[in-house]
Amino acid sequence: MKMVYLIAGTFNSGGMERVLAQKANWLSAHGHEVSIVTTDQRGRTSYFALDSKIRSYDLGINYDETNGSLLRKLAAFPIKQRRHRQRLTELLKQLHPDVVVCMFNNDAPFVYKIQDGSRKILEIHFSKNKKLQYHRRGLWALADRWRTWQEERIVRKYERFVVLTKEDAALWGNLPNITVIPNSRTFKPTCQADLTQKRVLAIGRYDYQKGFDRLLNIWHLMGERRKGWTLDIYGDGPLRPMLQQQVLELGLQDSVRLQKPSSNIQDAYLSSSIFVLSSRYEGLPMVLLEAQAYGMPIVAFACQCGPRDVITDGRDGYLIAENNDAMFAQHLAALMSNKPLRQAMGQAAVKASEDFAEERIMQQWEELFKGE
Repeated sequence: MKMVYLIAGTFNSGGMERVLAQKANWLSAHGHEVSIVTTDQRGRTSYFALDSKIRSYDLGINYDETNGSLLRKLAAFPIKQRRHRQRLTELLKQLHPDVVVCMFNNDAPFVYKIQDGSRKILEIHFSKNKKLQYHRRGLWALADRWRTWQEERIVRKYERFVVLTKEDAALWGNLPNITVIPNSRTFKPTCQADLTQKRVLAIGRYDYQKGFDRLLNIWHLMGERRKGWTLDIYGDGPLRPMLQQQVLELGLQDSVRLQKPSSNIQDAYLSSSIFVLSSRYEGLPMVLLEAQAYGMPIVAFACQCGPRDVITDGRDGYLIAENNDAMFAQHLAALMSNKPLRQAMGQAAVKASEDFAEERIMQQWEELFKGE
């Protein structure tokens, strides 16, 4: 089949870009003709390696030129939308794809209207209420509410609408075109963590969403229960200075390390014994799938959406009610003090990770593309 994926850009190191690269490479390796169309690539190379047979096209719309200014964005958006729709329509009629997959970017409002003979599929990598969870104020808050309402209308226009979790599917309601296909784990480790190292691991961008500020508060709350253990948080982002200051103010500099992103993150999993997720909201966190594959027990806030679809509470980890820092600290301390418990949960995590094996997930996508 001939397939086209639509995304803003492939130059970022985010989860959506990684998942796209993984799916596109698998489809290309299994005989499908795959093209990726971007709007804001600006000549930058893909962060994740793409199969040489995959073709890339950039439309040069550059929506990111107006980032940060709502008024500038509102003024420029209609012009960019018209240009975007015109250029994408011309390209799709040249490519003649069987399937077009829109990854819910700025083209979502009009892709389903393009008459190029292809089936139109919409997929989303965040939860339904993501924009509302920003908790922005003023005009931005109004814009977030309006866009959420618009998205509720848009998703109904596509032949199929794919979400990552059953939890998110329930939030969208009883839509006749909705289907759940989770992300697959990005690799299958040849070995698992032995869970003997006194190290707790967290991974993610240093921003509001990931909640590392409250993770540091939880770590401080644990007091003597964390003696001899370290907390390593791998990532980077705009909140690094604030988090560094928080570490100092809480007196955690001897047990907390803010690590830079690593190209060999497998070593971080293998040398840790517990994975923690403190996010305020998610879509389907890839780090949870990876931690499971490495046989790590997980302690996570049960935020929307993702953790509930991955973790079975009490079997392969613990799901903590949102904002219950004391309960988070209690369950984390229980795992830190009990090696047999960690190992039992770790074995259960490895078994659970098979539900997210690449072959199993991609077979679901192939069936969807074929209309089965």
